Amino acid sequence: MQTDWDVKGCAHACTKTGKPFEEGEYFYTLLYREGTDGFRREDLCAEAAWHQHDESAFSYWRSQYVPPAPPTPEALKEDDDETMLRALLVQNDPETANAAYILALVLERKKILIPVESHDSELLVYTRADSSEAIVVRNPALQIDHIPEGMLPRGGLPA
Repeated sequence: MQTDWDVKGCAHACTKTGKPFEEGEYFYTLLYREGTDGFRREDLCAEAAWHQHDESAFSYWRSQYVPPAPPTPEALKEDDDETMLRALLVQNDPETANAAYILALVLERKKILIPVESHDSELLVYTRADSSEAIVVRNPALQIDHIPEGMLPRGGLPA
């Protein structure tokens, strides 16, 4: 018979005194049965609370406190380009048509969006690769000669 044990992780302060543990400090952990299926954990500082602990603990051990690692910065989500594209499409602002077009191209290159033939030259139609959801992007009809001189790579674009 397997039992799922719900035992809390290490506290960051002494259960009895409330004093926060410091990095490298030794403390004691005690486990008590609570009810028929439950457990209670107490983490006690060595100098004060350990000497006053309840003897009914069924398990105990000594550990050295290691503070939790700082949260890692949230990585950019893989679908960030798609989130931005969807936001631009909802705005339906002609000023952002070029940006929406470029994001659609990025997603096409990542094989997230698949181009679908359209009989309307003003619209680009895509389906999402994993769901077949249709996404329609205004075609800004960008031309190479519309790119400002300083924006092109030195020597121009490869032929």
